[in-house]
Amino acid sequence: MLEIRIHGRGGQGNVMAAYLLASAAIDEGREAQAFPAFGAERRGAPVTAFVRIADRPIRRRCQVLEPHFLIVQDPALLHVPGVTAGLKPGGAILSDGAPEPGFEAQLGCPVVRLPATRLAVEHLGRPVPNTALMAAFLTLTGILPVEALIRALGPRFKGDVLARNERLIEAAAGQVEAGLWQEAVNAARA
Repeated sequence: MLEIRIHGRGGQGNVMAAYLLASAAIDEGREAQAFPAFGAERRGAPVTAFVRIADRPIRRRCQVLEPHFLIVQDPALLHVPGVTAGLKPGGAILSDGAPEPGFEAQLGCPVVRLPATRLAVEHLGRPVPNTALMAAFLTLTGILPVEALIRALGPRFKGDVLARNERLIEAAAGQVEAGLWQEAVNAARA
């Protein structure tokens, strides 16, 4: 079972990101869970969402305390104590934003930075990095095809909004190395 924790702020689409990832997994015949944890429910407040993906039924019903992967939609949260807590050895972090020299060594794990908010503004006209980060995550890990993410968007978006999200997915997936985290996925499944 792969466990993923998504950190961001209210209004960035954290919960939607978790639901899209779980929907894509279910569409591919996998088992999945997605659920949020809220503090103060307001735009800009920290929000955490959790995703589990497995090949058999998932019986665990608690928050993800020891994720294999972290997806961070607001890069400022990487500097908040506790955000990277529990990341399993061999795990990795995908974050919005530009690379920071030396930051990967400081965290002690692989970090991929994607300008997801910039891409979202270019393609959607809104600073919502969730779809771009999900596309990059699927490309990096190979746990699901990117096409499954596109199919998961279908019931939620129509017309021009769906077409713009599809272009955003293609752009984001093209900016990261396909399969870069495959070894981490294999270690998590072992």
